[in-house]
Amino acid sequence: MKANQSTEERFLLLGFSDWPSLQPVLFALVLFCYLLTLTGNSALALLAARDPRLHTPMYYFLCHLALVDAGFTTSVVPPLLASLRGRALWLQRGGCLAQLCASLALGSAECVLLAVMALDRAAAVCRPLRYAGLAAPRLCRALAGASWLGGLANSAAQTALLASRPLCPPHRVDHFICELPALLKLACGGGRDIPERQMLAARVVILLLPSAVILASYAAVARAVWGMRTTGSRRKAVGTCGSHLTAVCLFYGSAIYTYLQPTLSYNQGHGKFVSLFYTVVTPALNPLIYTLRNKEVKGAARRLLGSLGRGHAGQ
Repeated sequence: MKANQSTEERFLLLGFSDWPSLQPVLFALVLFCYLLTLTGNSALALLAARDPRLHTPMYYFLCHLALVDAGFTTSVVPPLLASLRGRALWLQRGGCLAQLCASLALGSAECVLLAVMALDRAAAVCRPLRYAGLAAPRLCRALAGASWLGGLANSAAQTALLASRPLCPPHRVDHFICELPALLKLACGGGRDIPERQMLAARVVILLLPSAVILASYAAVARAVWGMRTTGSRRKAVGTCGSHLTAVCLFYGSAIYTYLQPTLSYNQGHGKFVSLFYTVVTPALNPLIYTLRNKEVKGAARRLLGSLGRGHAGQ
C-alpha cells in the first residue's frame, strides 16, 4: 500500500499564483528571455563551431557554456510558462525529481565551467607566451568534460539524498520549479539533519570551490595587469576578462543566495524571484555580454552572413 502511495505522490507547484496581476507580465518576460536564450546561444555555438578564427580555447569553452545555458533554461521554462497561463501545475514525484536532477546537473556544470574559463583567461593574461602549450586541445577537452561530469555527479548525489527522504503533505511547493531549497521545506521524519547536512556540503563544494578558483584566477590577472607598462596592454587584458567576470557575478550572486543559506531561513517569496533571475534572465544575457563588445564574434557573424548571402546570390 505504501508503495502505491509513493508512486501516486504528486506535488503542486504554486509558481507565481500569489501575484496574479504580475503573471501576464512575467509570461511575456519569460517567453522573450527564453527565445533570446535559444537564439543567442545557438548562434554563438554555431559561430564558434564554424569559424576557424574562433577555434581557440576561449570560444571552445564559450560554446560549451552556450549549450549549458540553453539546456538549463529549457529544463525550467516550459512548465513555468504553463503555470503563468493560470493552470495549476501538478507533477508526479518522479517528474519533480527528474526536473530537479536536470536543472541541478546543468547549473552545477555551469559553476565548474565558469571556473575553467577563469583559469583560461588567467593563463592568457599571465602566461601569454606559454598560453598555446598550457591550453592544449586535449586539456581543453578534459576540462570541458570534467565540467559536465562534475555537474552530473553533484546532481545525482543531491537528488538521491532528497529521494531517500519522506516529504510531508500537503505537497504544495511555493516555487515555479522543483528546486532543492523549496523541496527541503517539505522534508519530515527523524534524522532529517543528516541528509540535509550532506546536501549542504555538496552545495558548498560545487559553489565555493569554483568560486575560490575564480577569485584566485582574477587575483593573478590583477597582479599581471598592475605590472603591465602600457595602457593599451592593460586595456586589452581587461577586455578579455570583463565579459566573463560580468557573467560570473550575475550567475554566482543569485546561485549563492539560493543554495548556501540554511533551509529554515530560506525565504520562498524572495527565492522565486532570485531563481527566476539566474535560471531565465542570466542565460539570455550571456550571449549579449560575450558579443556586444567582441570584435571577433561580430566579424565571424559578418563573414557567416556574407557567405550565406553569396550562396543565395549564386542560386
